[in-house]
Amino acid sequence: MKHILKQFTQREASVHIQFIKYAIAGAIATVVDVVTFSLCAWLVLPALSQNELIVKLFHIAVPQLTDQMRSWHFAGDMAIAFLFSNTTAYLIDVAWVFHPGRHSRLKEFTLFFLVSLTSSAIGTGLGWALIRWFGMGAAAAYIAKALSSLAINYAGRKFFVFQR
Repeated sequence: MKHILKQFTQREASVHIQFIKYAIAGAIATVVDVVTFSLCAWLVLPALSQNELIVKLFHIAVPQLTDQMRSWHFAGDMAIAFLFSNTTAYLIDVAWVFHPGRHSRLKEFTLFFLVSLTSSAIGTGLGWALIRWFGMGAAAAYIAKALSSLAINYAGRKFFVFQR
């Protein structure tokens, strides 16, 4: 047990512990993503509608915008949240999960973001297909996207971005 706990306090870890650490880092980055997106959708580029749970729960006043305008704001808010959450994930991964130094810092950071963009696109396509062809709900499609992104990001970062 002591050996397992020690693996959580240093970078050296078995593949299983490393994946758990990676999932914890991903959960933190997801919280950053959700909070950043929510704040942006409320305060930066308004994208919330009157029917949103967060609007009802916190009694937020939202402007009346067309769905077209809200969709553009949504995309902008997602881009901002992506930058913050992926920067958070990168910093945690470098400090705690993986061994940096395989590439220069700039190349490593760029590859990290390219892996994230790729997994996001693949996961979004998967979610789209699950809704379009299998009639799944958006929440189930989102979970499938998140799980596929988790696996693709881990493999991409472990084998292409950071040292093994």
